[in-house]
Formats: sequence, structure tokens, C-alpha cells
Amino acid sequence: MKVSIIIPVFKSELIIDQLLKELLESLTSLSTPVSYEIFLVNDNGLDTCWLKIKQLVKKHPQIKGLALDKNYGQHNAVMAGFNFCSGDYIITMDDDLQHPPQYIGPIIEKLLQGFDVCYTNYVNRKHAFWKHLVSWINNIISSHLLNKPYKLYLSSFRGLKRNIMMQIIKNKSNDIYIDSIILKLSPKITSIPINHQTRFQGQSTYSFSKLISLWLNMAKDSAARPFRFFSFFFLFFLLFFLFIKKIKDIEQFKIIEKTF
Repeated sequence: MKVSIIIPVFKSELIIDQLLKELLESLTSLSTPVSYEIFLVNDNGLDTCWLKIKQLVKKHPQIKGLALDKNYGQHNAVMAGFNFCSGDYIITMDDDLQHPPQYIGPIIEKLLQGFDVCYTNYVNRKHAFWKHLVSWINNIISSHLLNKPYKLYLSSFRGLKRNIMMQIIKNKSNDIYIDSIILKLSPKITSIPINHQTRFQGQSTYSFSKLISLWLNMAKDSAARPFRFFSFFFLFFLLFFLFIKKIKDIEQFKIIEKTF
């Protein structure tokens, strides 16, 4: 059994060493022995992350680096990793150590039990109040637009089987939203509770514009008419934002360098 870990990396030069230390410790201590590979996808944060990734690759042959030519965003960076990984089970997670690596084992256990996808749900969020509020709003919007259960939290810390991933990468859209595709592909989805950790270093790089872009991609993939949930003027604004985004980003991702 082989496990692929995919981590978008963006402006995390102060975190990446500790992230890899904890990740490698967790993977080597799994109750079920596995072979593994770790994809670090540098989403063009214009810091020293790519240099650090290349240094880590020399020390650890299981680590593979991908460098994107510009900042595409989390979902596109994950798609880049999907297109190169070879694992039977794929884990996606953030680079800020708020996703504890020790939960990789329980996620894999759920997949081994027959589920196609396993999400994670925070039980003690370490975010500021405004992020709690945004997360609550985001969950309401995604539940309506994607017809998902309200209690299913679409965390970026998730595990999925290879057959699901292979279906996902057939989508070549530049404004990709992975979770909407997952919800369409399989009803065999579960989640596990996890403790949310404080960000190890630095500040979150998630912005309002990225959140708007995320909602746009949800609306695009929704089976319901967006007019049910947005006023005419807000919808006009979102469509204008999408038009600008499509002009800016033609490709889903473009790799300018890789370490393998």
C-alpha cells in the first residue's frame, strides 16, 4: 500500500522544516506499514520555500517538489500534485501545521473500511472570531450550492482513494473546485474529528478575494441556480470577478521546475 501526501506551499519558509519533521515522524509510526511519497507544491510565494524544498529533497528521497510559475491557489496546486502522485491513497493537507499529521493514520483507516473519501472536522478551532464567522458562512453557502450535508465540513485536510482522484484530474478547468467534484463522484464520504492546532509561524495568507473566488467556483459547479442564493447585484459582481479571473488564469497550473 502506498500513500501520497500533497501539500500546497505558499509563503511558509518559517514552517516547512517543522512541518516535514512532524510529518515524517507520523508516517514512520503508522500502525500499518506503508510506502509513501510527499509532494510539496510551491505556489509561487516569492520567498525561499522552493530553495528549502530542493534542500529537503536531497535529504529525503520520499519528498518530491513541484514549482508553479505563479500563484494559482490551493485547489490548483493540489491538482498539480494529483497529476504526478502514484499512491493508492492520497492525503491533502495545508502547510501551516494546523492540520496535525498524526491524523493521517485514522484517515487511512476510514478509507480501508470502504469509504472513498474522508474529511476532517475541527473540534476546537484556533482561528480568530472573524475566521469562525467566515467558515460558518462558507459552510452554509457550500451546503446550499453543492447540496451537501450541513454537518459535513469540506476541510482541505482530507483523504481519498486513487480511483476518485483519477476521475478528478479529468477536469482541466482553471477555476477548479475539488470538493464539488468529489461530492458528485461518490456518496461514500465520511469524516473524523481532529484537534485544530495554532499556526506554527506567520499569518494566514487566505484573502477575501480568494474566498470570493472559492464561492464563484462553487456556484459554477452548482446544480441549483445561483439566483436562489444571491441578489442580482451581488451575482453581477461575482460574474465580473470570474471574468477577470479567467482572463488572468488561462491554465489550471503550469510547472516551471520539478525535483524528479
